[in-house]
Amino acid sequence: MGLKDTRYVSVEEMLATFLFIVGQNSRYIQAQDRFKRSRFSISTSFHTILKVLNALAPSYMAKPETTVPPKIRDSTRFYPYFKDCVGAIDGTHILAMISGKDSSSYRNRKGQLSQNVLAACNFDLEFIYVLSGWEGSAHDAKVLQDALTRNSNRLQVPEGKFYLVDCGYANRRNFLAPFRSTRFHLQDFRGQGKDPVNQNELFNHRHSSLRNVIERIFGIFKSRFLIFKSAPPFPYKTQAELVLACVVLHNYLRKECRSDVFPEEVVVADDNESDVQEIGEDENMDDDVQNGTQEQQRVNANNWRANIAATMWTDAMHMGS
Repeated sequence: MGLKDTRYVSVEEMLATFLFIVGQNSRYIQAQDRFKRSRFSISTSFHTILKVLNALAPSYMAKPETTVPPKIRDSTRFYPYFKDCVGAIDGTHILAMISGKDSSSYRNRKGQLSQNVLAACNFDLEFIYVLSGWEGSAHDAKVLQDALTRNSNRLQVPEGKFYLVDCGYANRRNFLAPFRSTRFHLQDFRGQGKDPVNQNELFNHRHSSLRNVIERIFGIFKSRFLIFKSAPPFPYKTQAELVLACVVLHNYLRKECRSDVFPEEVVVADDNESDVQEIGEDENMDDDVQNGTQEQQRVNANNWRANIAATMWTDAMHMGS
């Protein structure tokens, strides 16, 4: 990518500077003290690595599985019901530093200024797709619709495959959501006497168990890159680019080092999981749906989900008898 040593700073030191800042949530003044460099040198090193990582992002995104993922294939809870699933999708909020009259649009439902980041991941805890930069007030479904219709950095779902999503998204082709008005959070099923009692609850429980991978990857990501524990002190464009750069580092470490083992209490579900803003079934539909086939698309998607749930329940009853 054209990255090379300068007269005074090596590539290794540039990368170390970047990692020191994003990994420890360090400020430039701390990096100046650590590396004995001027503020200008620290800033130059940081932005050089940031630019390179963003350029590398497309090649470091994981590719969706063409075969059944081992996590699904090796479990009777998930196979064959989710055999065509390639991963999970959700949004997460990254605290943002915004000033001026536009700041209100970045205030999320919890009253914090943030950017809404959409991510898709596989079951090996690798990012497949990331779209950063949306305002914190934006609904997850609106961000997904943008990801599906962009001219560049478009989210593409392989033919015949699908992602798991939560109730913040409409149940639709390629995006399998849980049943509404039915228990679906994992904590809803914990404890004595809280096992699923019908096919919709059983579906939701297994769906949530599998979809939880997206919450795990968000937990690991924010625990690894502590700069996201507070609002990064950069222009907003840089804040959005920083997310993508750290995604590249996460995927590299996942592939090369497997060094994402954190204490269990640190890798927690993302805040979004307990505060899902449900979307109406008629929202977030693509253009061909809006042009007259909306009702049929909805019926097809709901029948698809109902058939999976019915088969899952029948199989579970036979195994238990």
